[in-house]
Amino acid sequence: MTLDDLSRAAGVSKSMLSEIERDKANPTIAVAWRLTNALGVSLDSLFAPPKSPEAIAVSGPHDIPTLSGHDAKYQLRVWGPIELAGKFEWYELTLQPGGALVSNAHEPGTREHLTVLHGSIEIEAAGATKRLKVADTARYVADEPHAIRNVGKGEAKALLVVIHG
Repeated sequence: MTLDDLSRAAGVSKSMLSEIERDKANPTIAVAWRLTNALGVSLDSLFAPPKSPEAIAVSGPHDIPTLSGHDAKYQLRVWGPIELAGKFEWYELTLQPGGALVSNAHEPGTREHLTVLHGSIEIEAAGATKRLKVADTARYVADEPHAIRNVGKGEAKALLVVIHG
């Protein structure tokens, strides 16, 4: 939302918004109420103490984002929480026979750790290729192009952990 959009939606001048943003003015309750309404946030949420995290948070199967590469014959289920994305991620990778997850280089220092849960998988990274079977784990550089391929005749599954550099 632009400053113009917020100004129109809240009925607050752009100069007032600019002063609030630069900590040169404090909004009145009425101005704060108009701003929160325009932004779709409740005014009381600004003053409420932060909610403590649940002791146990459960995500059902429909809460887990899934990325599909139909032509590449893979499915990547995102098991890690979104707030860790870009730092530490884990996925369940399912590859159909002949399927591959081919990746461009991640940021410098990134490494991947892949454990085969079912099937036969080949890893290609840093000019090397290794074949893995069930319960094998490969740890490899991911800050250059790399690939994970199903080289078996049936479906392959793996746990993929990405630790960003």
